[in-house]
Amino acid sequence: MPSAVGFPFSAVVGHDDLRLSLLLNAVHPGIGGVLVRGEKGTAKSTVVRALAALLPVVAVVDGCRFSCDPADPDPDCPDGPHATPAATRPARLVELPVGATEDRLIGSLDLERALTEGVRAYQPGLLAAAHRGVLYVDEVNLLHDHLVDLLLDAAAMGRAHVEREGVSVAHAASFLLVGTMNPEEGELRPQLLDRFGLTVEVRASRDIDTRTEVVRRRLRFEADPTGFAAGWAEADAALAARVATARAALPSVALPDRELRRIAAVCAAFDVDGMRADLVLARAATAHAAWRGAAEVAEEDVATAARLALPHRRRRDPFDEPGIEQDQLDQALRDAAEEADREPDPEPPGGGAPEPEDSPDQSPASDNGQAPPERNTSAAEQPAAVDQADPAPGQPTADPGAGAQGPGQSPATPDPAFRARLLQVDGVGEGAPGRRSRSRAGSGRALRSSAAQGSGLHLIGTLTAAAPFQRARGRAGAGLVVKPGDVRRAVREGRESNLVLFVVDASGSMAARKRMSAVTGAVVSLLRDAYQRRDKVGLVTFRGAGATVALPPTSSVEAAVARLRDLRTGGRTPLADGLLRAREVLRVERLRDPRRRALLVVVTDGRATVPARPGGDAVRDAVRAAGVLAADGVAGVVVDCESGPVRLGLAGRVTTALGATPLRLEELSADAVAGVVRAARAA
Repeated sequence: MPSAVGFPFSAVVGHDDLRLSLLLNAVHPGIGGVLVRGEKGTAKSTVVRALAALLPVVAVVDGCRFSCDPADPDPDCPDGPHATPAATRPARLVELPVGATEDRLIGSLDLERALTEGVRAYQPGLLAAAHRGVLYVDEVNLLHDHLVDLLLDAAAMGRAHVEREGVSVAHAASFLLVGTMNPEEGELRPQLLDRFGLTVEVRASRDIDTRTEVVRRRLRFEADPTGFAAGWAEADAALAARVATARAALPSVALPDRELRRIAAVCAAFDVDGMRADLVLARAATAHAAWRGAAEVAEEDVATAARLALPHRRRRDPFDEPGIEQDQLDQALRDAAEEADREPDPEPPGGGAPEPEDSPDQSPASDNGQAPPERNTSAAEQPAAVDQADPAPGQPTADPGAGAQGPGQSPATPDPAFRARLLQVDGVGEGAPGRRSRSRAGSGRALRSSAAQGSGLHLIGTLTAAAPFQRARGRAGAGLVVKPGDVRRAVREGRESNLVLFVVDASGSMAARKRMSAVTGAVVSLLRDAYQRRDKVGLVTFRGAGATVALPPTSSVEAAVARLRDLRTGGRTPLADGLLRAREVLRVERLRDPRRRALLVVVTDGRATVPARPGGDAVRDAVRAAGVLAADGVAGVVVDCESGPVRLGLAGRVTTALGATPLRLEELSADAVAGVVRAARAA
């Protein structure tokens, strides 16, 4: 049995930025919470759970299920108006499990009272329990999309709205949002990422002494949790007192105009979106000054806040790595210092003529003319013009034919990514919630009620089934007499995520510089689409003598992009081996996750040159391999990359044998397809 005693906050070794971020949010909950990114086994959850013991006690209206503040009760509280006395309780740390249902998060109709008393009553959910406390989401990047949407709404407005099953309720839901995640399992949606005020990257120390001390303390805690916690009780009490003191001093901490201009200059230098970053920096810097015991915000407070608040806001593409280099931050702070020392322009925005010394070609990046720190730019955003550069003198030009490039040559820079068209699996599945194919799901649109299948109670169906028998069952009161056979469940239709397995031809026939740039750009676009639709992805490549599983199926789409950009090209075309290797990957994945349906995306020109067995015919073997996949019931799409005046149509034979959807490379763009449709309608 696990111990009920939590690991002491003060006993955590290292993780200084994580500890500081949590403490700053404890001082000023308006910062907006903390996102903790890190590899597995780095005590992320341990540190977060230890925070609750340091939070000040909360004054609440006694008996209020929504934790109303006696000094300022919510006038719209469902339990109001309040006339009961005040009480105090420890601050709560409420955990939102990844597999939680919508009803558990926002609350729902109190079914027991509805069926027995005939009244509509609201049963609060986790958002109500977390009000004025901490809402902790472990593995937040794996949270189902419909829960993310509800969480975003509550975090943005500070209130939860429930409109369902005849219940219309709104209640306060202001909480400190803390999430932990392992980036290897996939990234967060940008909307949720921006809601976290601060972010921290956690890694296990490589220092032997530090690792030794971590293991030593953990073993002591497991041997005697109560005794270990008692040994650190004084240190935790001192931290809790410091949090309370800093929170009390927070309203009196001044934010000078000079530091406010520094904050604005740093955010402008890093080109962050919107104004949320400026507000978070101002709040975090003020909290840090209060934590230091200072009377006003100083440069060191702004520097600390910027280090914690800006890394996750610099991502422009889902595949950009988050983070800020320290030298970039230092340069931005130096530039911001010069901006902070300048007198504000007395002219109103947009008024007056430019200063005489302004040069028409001066960079708008900063007032002192220095360029801001460069942001990470994905290869998909780089212009394709670099692919067209002439070869250096004395170097041979590449022949676009098969085998023109060496067997180990890297592909050209990908063409810019585009908005990919929706590729989906036919039929209705039962996989994990996502945004690709149709599925029978626990959330989504209710189609009908059923006594045998579905998820969640279908209230109207249940009442309709029970109503005709009330007289025979001797109903005498206000409530209905409901028997187990009356219960109906909701059959819902939603969207599921799929396993999208890419099989990419990297042979010499595909390695012509311009063509491979277009192919790689298209696959990056499809990977971005898979990221947005919460799919798992895998990558099989084939060239030379055989096929390689470049990336086993994973939720980390970023890893697939990285492997794709490192793809080597050239050599012969073992298409049959690529298809058979994909079949083996799908077979293993079906055993691991039988409910997740797969979508096979084959990107090739079909010009197979390596047979599956010695003495065989390469094209015929590729067609046979495609037929085997079709017999397995694999849904597929074949992207025909063949170009030029002479086309053999070999990819079409593979498409037919696979029973797949045929597409040309240019047909992968949703915008291009929409343009063709508009032109056809106009004609």
